[in-house]
Amino acid sequence: MIKQYVPLGPFNAKNFGTSISPWVVLASALEPFLTRGIENDVDVLGYLQEARTENVYDINLEVDLRTNSGDTTTVTRTNAKNLLFSFPQMIAHHSVTGCPLNVGDLLGSGTISGTEPGSHGSLLEQTGGGKQKVKLNGGAERMFIQDGDEIIMRGYCGGDEEGLVGFGECTGKILPAHSST
Repeated sequence: MIKQYVPLGPFNAKNFGTSISPWVVLASALEPFLTRGIENDVDVLGYLQEARTENVYDINLEVDLRTNSGDTTTVTRTNAKNLLFSFPQMIAHHSVTGCPLNVGDLLGSGTISGTEPGSHGSLLEQTGGGKQKVKLNGGAERMFIQDGDEIIMRGYCGGDEEGLVGFGECTGKILPAHSST
């Protein structure tokens, strides 16, 4: 059973420290990569029901963590087909109560985790809620990201040059909080 992180809920836990890739990929370019997502074990409300069973994208995703010392470790490899809800469902859920969604607004899927080891979409999941350390290249360990850590995300569809659709590299560095003095 897939669960959302409590109490934050679907796609609302990541609304700070946002980085975006320099690439814009149109939905039409992703159309050939539509696939069936994971089975939702609960009945969704009518406005979230979809006739199409192939409603999520087969997007390969990987995340690296680069420490302040420059050592880089791939901390996860997963796929967007592990989403519990499709983007149309997320948009419907977001806007059904009257919350506006306008052209140019960012919409994040939230954590995308697979079922195999190494496919957890967040350090919180990988560390069992901060109970076990993740070993990084160079000997460092993490339960949570730290000041100076750089997160590098990549996504792409397809496997050969003729069918490859890439999202570019999205990088963000965790900076220390400003001093109050």
